[in-house]
Amino acid sequence: MRQLLIFFTLVISFGANAQSVKLLQKEIDKTIWKPFQKAFENLDGKALNATYAKEVLRVTPNGIDTKNTFKTANLERFKQNRKDAVSIALDFWFESRHTNETTSYEVGFYRIGATTKAGETSYNYGQFHIVLKKIDGVWKITQDWDTSIINGKTISTEDFENQKPLKF
Repeated sequence: MRQLLIFFTLVISFGANAQSVKLLQKEIDKTIWKPFQKAFENLDGKALNATYAKEVLRVTPNGIDTKNTFKTANLERFKQNRKDAVSIALDFWFESRHTNETTSYEVGFYRIGATTKAGETSYNYGQFHIVLKKIDGVWKITQDWDTSIINGKTISTEDFENQKPLKF
């Protein structure tokens, strides 16, 4: 009887924990991912940068940025996109998410569509690994790694289309 009670307690605890994780991830979607996508598509570098912590480890194929130079680059890139009348569409989905009360590690794929004034659209694909931390009660991106190549193979339309993009 005691073993049965322990088993049910574990099952209930696991179910409650899974529900708690889903609620935390919904909170992250609402406070980070929806604003991130909106800022990207509105070419709003200031709003995009607001999704990041004060100190961020940013890693790309170009190297490691521990001085937040990517934030200045975001502002400049979006300013140039507005000047050139380029519109951006950002789509992404998660391959995995591991979340607790204060930290979330999220891996996924993205597609950035850039449409020129002439109506020509080009696409860039990549994979991201993001670490989010709850800082003073607010989720912020603290580590951001992305690449367009995995195991020597460029990420393609087919890779991205393994799942449907998220809708917020």
